[in-house]
Amino acid sequence: MNENTKLLLFTGSYATAEESGVQVFAFDGEAGGTLERLDTADGITNPTFVNVDPSGLKLYAIGEKPSGEGGKEGEIVTFAIEPKTGKLTELKRTPTMPAAGTGQTTTCNINRDAESEHIVVCSYHGGTVGLLTLDADGIPEALTDIAVHTGHSDLPGHDRPHPHSAIFSPDERFLFVSDLGLDLIRTYRINKEAKKLEALGDTALHVGAGPRHFVFHPDGKSAYVINELDSTVTSFLYDAAAGTLQTAFTVSTLPEGYPSEKNSCAEIAFSKDGRYLYGSNRGHDSIVVYAVNPASAELTLVEHVSTRGGHPRHFTVTPDGAYLIVANRDGNNLVVFSLDAAGGRLTFTGNTAELSKPVCVMPAVFAG
Repeated sequence: MNENTKLLLFTGSYATAEESGVQVFAFDGEAGGTLERLDTADGITNPTFVNVDPSGLKLYAIGEKPSGEGGKEGEIVTFAIEPKTGKLTELKRTPTMPAAGTGQTTTCNINRDAESEHIVVCSYHGGTVGLLTLDADGIPEALTDIAVHTGHSDLPGHDRPHPHSAIFSPDERFLFVSDLGLDLIRTYRINKEAKKLEALGDTALHVGAGPRHFVFHPDGKSAYVINELDSTVTSFLYDAAAGTLQTAFTVSTLPEGYPSEKNSCAEIAFSKDGRYLYGSNRGHDSIVVYAVNPASAELTLVEHVSTRGGHPRHFTVTPDGAYLIVANRDGNNLVVFSLDAAGGRLTFTGNTAELSKPVCVMPAVFAG
């Protein structure tokens, strides 16, 4: 970071509408990774995931609302960001996928393309993926398509589809949706003319995996998914021209001897240079660190580091690659670690911030 830029962190939480479910922090890496709370926003039920557009000065938070028929539906709450102060100003609320009767189509993940033309949301409970368009000002306009996942298995947690995240390929020609309930990653393309999601094919995971979050290596030649239900990471070699994944390796996220039934996984992210991969363990309450061979997508364990709080639901690596910040849902805190670029190891900085049930932390750099 330089004197002309500012790094802000935006958090989402489990919260009632009366609580401050969205919060904004200033992060100072020059001071050793300190956190200063700048603003909060209430009035949203369970804004558990956010997306930041620093160039458009927008924050998009998912939320949930009653359907009117005993069910629950998702919504996107759009805020304007004032980067100097971190102040949020609510601009619009846009419904996402409608719920029929007592059904539940609340969303668990939100993503946006680089040109701010589309937003994609995933409904874990509804088994669906929604596509929305944005207007020229970056405001979500309307839902234009819903992709419905179907199927099940007899395993616990696999009784129905559970889309958990939607990640664009580096060139944004493809969209990869991890379905925890179906043990697969479904590949889509966005038909911009028709404003539709077109399914292209599936990459199967091993039975009982429960794929949750997915990430591409910075070089774009491999990809990695963290499997929530059996505490593993599966790596793939990626064919960018065809948009296909070839399964490479699967490794445990846990220390040898720790029972996987006492753990579930959540987030996955790379170091800035792609030499190290990080994943969060909920139960063991740790970050697992791997060294990465990008040519083969092979992972080698480096260490496990306590997150100093229960249930690390999410974490982020700062854009400069110098810090990793964990959101511990049951620890009610953000915890800051320095990241050793040479060896990938994490060291607790002593810096934390208290907040209720954080489940998402997203960084963005703004001009000073």
